[in-house]
Amino acid sequence: MSTAGEARLARWERKVEWPLTVLAVLFLAAYAWQVLDDHAAAHLPLEIVLWLVWAVFAADYVIRFAFAVDKFRFLRTHLFELAAVVLPMVRQLRVLRLITVITLLNKKFQHKIRQRVSIYVAGVTLIFGFCASLAVLDAERHAENASITTFGDALWWTMTTMSTVGYGDRYPVTGEGRLVAALLMVGGIALLGVITGTIASWLVEKLRGVEEAELETAQELRNLRAEIAELRAELGARRTG
Repeated sequence: MSTAGEARLARWERKVEWPLTVLAVLFLAAYAWQVLDDHAAAHLPLEIVLWLVWAVFAADYVIRFAFAVDKFRFLRTHLFELAAVVLPMVRQLRVLRLITVITLLNKKFQHKIRQRVSIYVAGVTLIFGFCASLAVLDAERHAENASITTFGDALWWTMTTMSTVGYGDRYPVTGEGRLVAALLMVGGIALLGVITGTIASWLVEKLRGVEEAELETAQELRNLRAEIAELRAELGARRTG
């Protein structure tokens, strides 16, 4: 019974993987258009598109929860998606469903773990940063005493926040903007940790490779010396013979 349920869940996830990815890209495009063009005549249609895509993601979550055999484990391992479904008023969280795109690209590099990490880090950083910039601009632009009023301001604030520099020349003043800031700070620290770990791993492997090459060279020299010694011994034996 459990095996059948897991198989149904796996089949469903394979079936909807690409359609949901396309919808995620559509969601990001519609949301970016709505935020960057604040006076767009298509504001209402774009809002309808955003809610329809959210409804599809919510339905997908409910269906996968129904197929899951271990319901508690499913909830525990899909907390982010649960928050995006339960808290639809925080629209900015839902754009992170685009991480699916990174997962799909990652499949091409399953045999190269470092390339997988690099793709994850680069992709998640770009998506996370772009979405955070849109989110904080959407939350702050019309607030009183706001210092983040353009997309350029939002990008600058995002870069300084993710890198933990925090100049303080731009900062959120709304509750929603501060929520975005909190998520961005936590995500930035995590990404920096992954990047640092990846670089450290690469350096260790390179140093290990140099040491192994030196050991191989030393072993080859010892073998050559042993062969030369044997040849000398044979020549000496022939001469005396």
